[in-house]
Amino acid sequence: MRVSDFQFELPDRLIARHPLAERRASRLLCLDGPSGALEHRHFADLLDYLRPGDLMVFNNTRVIPARLFGRKESGGQLEILVERVLDGRRVLAHVRSSKSPKPGSRIVLDDGTLATMLARHDALFELEFAEDVLPLLERIGHMPLPPYIDRADEAADRERYQTVYAARAGAVAAPTAGLHFDQAMLQAIADKGVETAQVTLHVGAGTFQPVRVERIEDHHMHSEWLEVSQSVVDAVRACKARGGRVVAVGTTSVRSLETAARSGEIEPFAGDTNIFIYPGRPFHVVDALVTNFHLPESTLLMLVSAFAGYAETMAAYRAAVDNEYRFFSYGDAMFITRNPAAAGPEDAA
Repeated sequence: MRVSDFQFELPDRLIARHPLAERRASRLLCLDGPSGALEHRHFADLLDYLRPGDLMVFNNTRVIPARLFGRKESGGQLEILVERVLDGRRVLAHVRSSKSPKPGSRIVLDDGTLATMLARHDALFELEFAEDVLPLLERIGHMPLPPYIDRADEAADRERYQTVYAARAGAVAAPTAGLHFDQAMLQAIADKGVETAQVTLHVGAGTFQPVRVERIEDHHMHSEWLEVSQSVVDAVRACKARGGRVVAVGTTSVRSLETAARSGEIEPFAGDTNIFIYPGRPFHVVDALVTNFHLPESTLLMLVSAFAGYAETMAAYRAAVDNEYRFFSYGDAMFITRNPAAAGPEDAA
């Protein structure tokens, strides 16, 4: 499979650079994977597609204000994007500057707080701050908006680039399918008899990195930390036993559940995953998916194509462009039922 198979034309005006006034005000494109049928709805209509006995699985990661600005002691300006918090004061981070800092060198942040560069690990820098990381980020950090939202972060992003159920700090990108849910909608889901469960996957900046190989099979995914608890495993098994569907909210929930079920049976899991799901890869747990619209040639679009079928997914994206849906993190959403006969681009040619 070629990466170029997953290219599509997206007018710049369809990239959502700001959220709508209300979370549930987004549109919803519903794709029935087995038939390829499309329905144009509003996000609040998601309730019409859920059934009593279904299980919705949310990713409860919390986005940290991971972008910092400062300078080297020698004077050169730099920007830090925290990728992973290692412990109370140490992080792995991307550092942008005219010259990379060397081990032992110190960084002065905007408010005068000091950090020391301890070591380099490939593209990432291990930094140690003079105080605890998370309170420091809350005080002077900026929300790490994706590269395609080409504006400075605003005060409102602290709340809107965060799900209402975010609980465990550690992500540097939001699990964006969850941004559409407000508390009233979560209550309506519960009132309908739909069960819920929460996994954690701390989304890394690597989710925005382009695929730099020609053949999909040659791509190596970045690693992200996740946890699927015993209670989630029990909820999934109970759902399957009663004939319900597991509905993943976001591709990160899909990757969490399918990592925990790589053996074919879901088991508790905590640790790093680099699972890469593309057409031809099996799904062991997830039956339906709530997701946003993803970048051309991205691993997330490849995951959706594996779930719904390549031809069905690309047709849905063409329809989304034609009907001027809003794309990416602050954009509109899809509800997709899994296509058990999903085919890849070779079969769709």
